[in-house]
Amino acid sequence: TAPGPRSYTALRDEAVKLFNSLQQLESEWDPVPLMQGVLQTCLDLPPLVDEIYCQLVKQTTEPPAPGGQGDLHYWQLLTCMSCTFLPSPPVLRFLRFHLDRTENRFPASEMAKYACFIREALGKTKGRECVPSLEEILVLMQRQEMICTVHCPGAPACNVAISSHTTAEEVAQELVSRLGLSQSPNLFALYEQSQRREQPVGSATLLADVLTRFE
Repeated sequence: TAPGPRSYTALRDEAVKLFNSLQQLESEWDPVPLMQGVLQTCLDLPPLVDEIYCQLVKQTTEPPAPGGQGDLHYWQLLTCMSCTFLPSPPVLRFLRFHLDRTENRFPASEMAKYACFIREALGKTKGRECVPSLEEILVLMQRQEMICTVHCPGAPACNVAISSHTTAEEVAQELVSRLGLSQSPNLFALYEQSQRREQPVGSATLLADVLTRFE
């Protein structure tokens, strides 16, 4: 299930808990739930976003085993952070320097590939309503896109590849093109349907947030 409402203690205490979670992440066999928990805390407590970015930069600088499982877990969480939150300008400059340094020091490595992906994501991220779903975290760990199935009236369901930054308007435009409706005078939109409700999805809404709500 997607994370629900959580209760928090003092900000300093939550920062310590997050630091402990990052330490645990290094040896975690299945890091996805732990990553989602860190992301949820950052969404609920925005002042901790910069703190986590700084901690992840620290953990991925001079790691004991560059490119090892623990090191890559930190890079994977950093990837998820970059698709969910923007740090403050000073931390963003610090982060970009770290990405450049990693690519120069470890060219063609997995760390360099994550650094490149993160840099591109930071140029698109505008903030999220929801943290990434478990499925989204899994594909981000592989630096891949998600496949979203859209059911179209009078036509077969369409599979559309989306990223963490894809909006409902972009998907609607792609489907209109696929279905040969570009010259139609009608307006088209995506609808979100569940057992309890059906409602239009705002054109600027990120499809990844909609998928998290379904999860």
